[in-house]
Amino acid sequence: MAGGGKDPDMCAPPPTIGLPVYPGEKDLFQFAQNFEFLEGEFFMFGALGYGYDTVAPGMSMGGPPPVGARKANLDNTTKDIIEELGYQEVGNMRAVKNEFGGIPRPLLNLSDGVFADIMNDAFGYNLNPPFDPYNDTLKYLIAAYVIPYVGVVTAVGANPSVRGYESKRLLAGLLAVEAGQDAIIRTLLYERKYELVPPYNITVAEFTIKISELRNRLAMCGVKDEGLIVPMPLGAEGKLTTNILSADNDSLAYQRTPNEALRVLYLTGSECQPGGFFPQGANGKIAKEFLISPC
Repeated sequence: MAGGGKDPDMCAPPPTIGLPVYPGEKDLFQFAQNFEFLEGEFFMFGALGYGYDTVAPGMSMGGPPPVGARKANLDNTTKDIIEELGYQEVGNMRAVKNEFGGIPRPLLNLSDGVFADIMNDAFGYNLNPPFDPYNDTLKYLIAAYVIPYVGVVTAVGANPSVRGYESKRLLAGLLAVEAGQDAIIRTLLYERKYELVPPYNITVAEFTIKISELRNRLAMCGVKDEGLIVPMPLGAEGKLTTNILSADNDSLAYQRTPNEALRVLYLTGSECQPGGFFPQGANGKIAKEFLISPC
């Protein structure tokens, strides 16, 4: 019936099968909170100059404030987009915390030095001057390219281990927003793909290719990451060199394990050796077990 009337039968929730949550799923979602902290702080500080402790006091559960995060010199449109992404992370974190409880915010290093190290490692030499993500819009977007995609492929990798109907609903919601965030960043960069990033004689597309290659090297499990331009055989149906969405031969999202994700985010190539964005390691049972296990 048209006109905005509400028919209870038409709006009934889908049928449920099994349990809402199964054992072990809490650990997977709390592992994901490390990503929510990392992305939320980077986005909110970049757009606003402050993060969780101002926007959502108590969400960090006593964890230390991030190191080196600061407001970026963004144009108005990008600032609006990044601010929205930051607030989305707050909502995602709240949803996970309400369902599974929270973890203390780990120590995060979001300094320009960490991003400079990433770019130096990606290119195999030291960029001069050192890369500073907070300097301008384009560099910030390139730095933003570094982070969300790791969350996307890790969420895809977690999917086979999630059975509870409430857990699956939450994971699907998180993955949809995470993938959307990554797609927005990639699209903004694609529009400027052949633009040289000042003061370097390097295009935006080259930056994305080198960053993706670095993440593949660190994760050590084959090619699960691609830049904005690929050889035609790797493009959609082998017909394009454009690669706005990184995906496999069937245009399905790649997947990574928690081990692989930590190797990338620690920037050490080892889930047992903290560094990079998490100088003291990530929090939660999964991450902590890697820290006490030999690699």
